[in-house]
Amino acid sequence: MRLKICHIIPTLVQGGAEKQMALLASHLDRERFESHVLVLTHSGPLEQSLRQQGVPVHLIGKRGKFDPTALWRLTAKLKQLAPDVVHSWLFAGNSYGRWAARRAAVPAIVAGERCVDPWKQWWHYAIDKWLLRRTDTIVTNTAAVAQFYARQGIAESHFTVIPNAVLPPDSPPLSREEFFQRLSLPARGKVIGAVGRLWKQKGYRDLVWAAELIRVAYQDVCLVVVGDGPDRESLLAYRDRASMHSTIHFVGHRQDAGQLLSSFDVLWNGSLYEGQSNTILEAMARGVPVVASDIPGNRDLVVDGQTGFLFGLGDVATLTR
Repeated sequence: MRLKICHIIPTLVQGGAEKQMALLASHLDRERFESHVLVLTHSGPLEQSLRQQGVPVHLIGKRGKFDPTALWRLTAKLKQLAPDVVHSWLFAGNSYGRWAARRAAVPAIVAGERCVDPWKQWWHYAIDKWLLRRTDTIVTNTAAVAQFYARQGIAESHFTVIPNAVLPPDSPPLSREEFFQRLSLPARGKVIGAVGRLWKQKGYRDLVWAAELIRVAYQDVCLVVVGDGPDRESLLAYRDRASMHSTIHFVGHRQDAGQLLSSFDVLWNGSLYEGQSNTILEAMARGVPVVASDIPGNRDLVVDGQTGFLFGLGDVATLTR
């Protein structure tokens, strides 16, 4: 008899937690586990890949931050599916998921905290603490996250650390000519790359500014940013104000992001806070050098001067060097 697991997550956008959830749901042993994905708010690019892997996806249709009808629909769906385990992800998934799982009498409830979350306010932590009574364990990807929550009053003993995983490369890197042709970009000598969601957490403004400084000394270097997100237009405007159209390229969401990453000469990760970076892991798996911000999650992966280089937050001069 297979163990049925329901993963509850806010969206299926191409974020780090969403990718890890999709990998887990689609790669668990099908003879032992049956996975379902319940999406609270809206779908995204990962839905298609999950369905192709045979993982059912159920849309709950939550509207706004607090939607009692969504809690009712989620509870009803859990009663219908009757899972053995609920594994919730991220704040909204953890809040609605654990509450609904208890109402649906799910035997085992696992929460997922994937990142150091300085954006949370006192009431977020109050909800997190209240829901501990409804939680068997909290899975995280790095001890840094458990330590962060311990400082907020949630003991490390509640956490189980399971590091992120990435799939091994399944395609060879592109030649330099193929790389630029695929992106319809003018050829350059060296490519500095960044991959991730375009929003404030990722520190892209520092990367853009550093790329401008590099351009002063090296004319044949370009920055290619793969990904999309809510800050796309403001980042484009920031780039354009510095007159760097020809050397900094935002190429949007790409299905071939892994293959593009393999062709980078170096990967930049400038996150202001992080759990454990999928992109750094993917770069390392492909033998691409990494330059990353000196934050706890990145320190778990990058040993400064040995397996990559770290720079202090906001230290654009060190980042440029």
